[in-house]
Amino acid sequence: MARRKDLDPATSSRALVGEELRHARERKGLSQTALGQLLFVSGSYIGQMEAGIRRILPTMGPQLDTELGTGDFFTRHSKALAKSKYPDHFAEAVEAEAEATEIREYAPTLIPGLLQTKEYAEAVFRAYNPLGSEAEIDEAVALRLERAQILDHPTTPLLWVILDEAALRRPVGGPAVMAKNLRHITELIREHRIIVQVLPFAIGAHVSTDGSLKLMEFADAPPLSFVEAPDMGNLIDDPATVTRHTLMFNLLAASALSPQESLALIESVAEDYAHVEQH
Repeated sequence: MARRKDLDPATSSRALVGEELRHARERKGLSQTALGQLLFVSGSYIGQMEAGIRRILPTMGPQLDTELGTGDFFTRHSKALAKSKYPDHFAEAVEAEAEATEIREYAPTLIPGLLQTKEYAEAVFRAYNPLGSEAEIDEAVALRLERAQILDHPTTPLLWVILDEAALRRPVGGPAVMAKNLRHITELIREHRIIVQVLPFAIGAHVSTDGSLKLMEFADAPPLSFVEAPDMGNLIDDPATVTRHTLMFNLLAASALSPQESLALIESVAEDYAHVEQH
């Protein structure tokens, strides 16, 4: 079966440019760390670019051409690769997500985008952009559902989600929408496609009370974490920070219900929503 990077032209282009970056760096006798120091980024960041997981930003193109003696190669290609269907603060995270072998996410208030149904996503985007046109909302929903296609592969990536109980109890779109989305999640669980745990209200304060958390691991590049706020996001490659975020996720998993208990709770809440809708 073809890998996703073979099927996605944008991802394939990043991989090819990343390979050229590796060759040019090695011709100059520079390590990833040494080149990173010249660009004021980490060696891990250079490794992510060489693996095609992170794009070469347009501001880096001229610097790379100067340091590596590559004419205007990286200047030209960095501008071309900067184009994305997603907002700037989210584009790199989506591109990394598509290449990840493992994704672990804690969702504090909403069902994560990869697990949202069309109706749930519509309700989220309409609430976020109440004055948006139907075309704008439809486009945003289509992109979200397109992202979720990475789950069409039977095994890759491994997706492990910790849902705060608030994400189950917040009636986004109404009872019928919630019942459908929660049943979609239980179907994926029963198909052994995803791992889901619920962090119950009874836990009280916890290690990530103030925000969401996403971790991504790759076959041939260092791991990343992603933190997000309205209209902004930060893809992090600093090893110490990624290690800290990994510990945070592990502590959340230790506090959450078991996968079996979580499945039972999600099914129960889905039935409650369905019952409300019927009456």
